[in-house]
Amino acid sequence: MRLFHFSEERAIDVFVPRVKANRTDMPPVVWAIDEEHQFTFFFPRDCPRIVYTRSAGLTSEDEWRFFGTTAANIVITVETGWHERIKQTTLYRYELPPESFELFDEYAGYHVSKETLVPLAVEPLSDLIERLAGLGIEIRFTPNLHPLKEAILQSSLRDFGIHRFRNAQADTRP
Repeated sequence: MRLFHFSEERAIDVFVPRVKANRTDMPPVVWAIDEEHQFTFFFPRDCPRIVYTRSAGLTSEDEWRFFGTTAANIVITVETGWHERIKQTTLYRYELPPESFELFDEYAGYHVSKETLVPLAVEPLSDLIERLAGLGIEIRFTPNLHPLKEAILQSSLRDFGIHRFRNAQADTRP
């Protein structure tokens, strides 16, 4: 199993467990994501995005609503205002030794370790949109993520992730 940590910082020599701002109920840990789900982090750190996957249990109405115009099984939607920053960002993918990690969320591919870790390798990643497209993922841009979030939360779609939504534009609909 390969596990990764993504950062816009290019010279992290050691990963020290810390308390995550939105998980203050947890002890300090180092977070990593598995190889299968790493694409969800091919974005600048603070970029709000919604990722959803075609999966069993979708009603025919929701199948059409979320996937009716695409052959892709995974769709990622990002606010238009982030397009240029995504294009210009270079990320650094740190591979971490997997031995001390425990599975935190199988659905999302998250793993945690309570140990201080030295990365096995670091690799710069650029051309992020092209990387996603090369994986057969559809990337959509919208002025505002709020309508999509509401639609997903009221749907039969269960295989989704809403990332960094606190950084999304305010909902300005009447």
